[in-house]
Order: sequence, then structure tokens, then C-alpha cells
Amino acid sequence: MATLHYLPPVKPSAIALGVVFNQISGAGVLAPLFGDVYHRAKAADSKEEFFKSKETATAAASWGSSILGSAVQTYGVAALINATGTLSYKGAAYLGSLIFAASYSPSLISALVVEKRPVDTVAVGVLARLLETVGLSVFLTYWGTRTNPFD
Repeated sequence: MATLHYLPPVKPSAIALGVVFNQISGAGVLAPLFGDVYHRAKAADSKEEFFKSKETATAAASWGSSILGSAVQTYGVAALINATGTLSYKGAAYLGSLIFAASYSPSLISALVVEKRPVDTVAVGVLARLLETVGLSVFLTYWGTRTNPFD
């Protein structure tokens, strides 16, 4: 009986550290949300009131979906690194740049041309996406993604 290998193996520690990398680099986006929740927690009369609040549920859902999204993104980047045989930092930077161009270019063009958002706001988003794509690719290449180094 043949087994199907649709999902390439990736070193679990690479996924775990990639999630940490993405969470740290994305902290600037979620920090305002958690900061507000923290201040509301201090002002709440009781722990039960705080944990039942809408802000807490929103923060928990945002953080949970952010971690899950980071794990899926890290797996995808690591699988691409493995599938392309990328071993150098330069190759990882190119791969991350391709991922950035494919995943963020439409949003970037829309933000600048259609929505006419301020350039500084767009620049922060670009920096965050570059860290999530190029930075993550280089970091994962440094750490290693292959479960068997002789593959």
C-alpha cells in the first residue's frame, strides 16, 4: 500500500520558532489591542467581569488566530524552502521576496492607489510584511527546516 506525501515534513522546532519570530515581529500590530485590554483589566471590579468582557474575547480570538496563522505561514515558508532546496541566505531572501510580492503586492497597490492611505501607514505594513516573509525565510534557513539533514 502506497502512502501519500502531500505535505512535506518540516522540523517541528522550525515551526515553533517561526511562530515566535512572527509573533515578535507582529507585536507592533497587536500591541495596541492588548494594551487596551490590559488597562481595562486593571479597571475591572472583578476577574469574572474582565474575563466576560467583549474586549477580552476579541483579544483572545485575535491572539489565537494570529498564532494559528503564524504556524500555517511558517510551515508554508519552511516547506517552500525544503521543496526548492534553498540553502543560502541569499536564496532565502529571494524566496521571501517572491512570497512578499505574491502575497502583499495586490494589497499594497490597493492601499496606495485605490484607498489612498497615508504613505507612512502603508510603510509600516510593508515593513511588517517584509519581516514576515523575507525575515522569516532567512531565519528559517539559519535555523534549518529539514527533518533529515541528508535529504
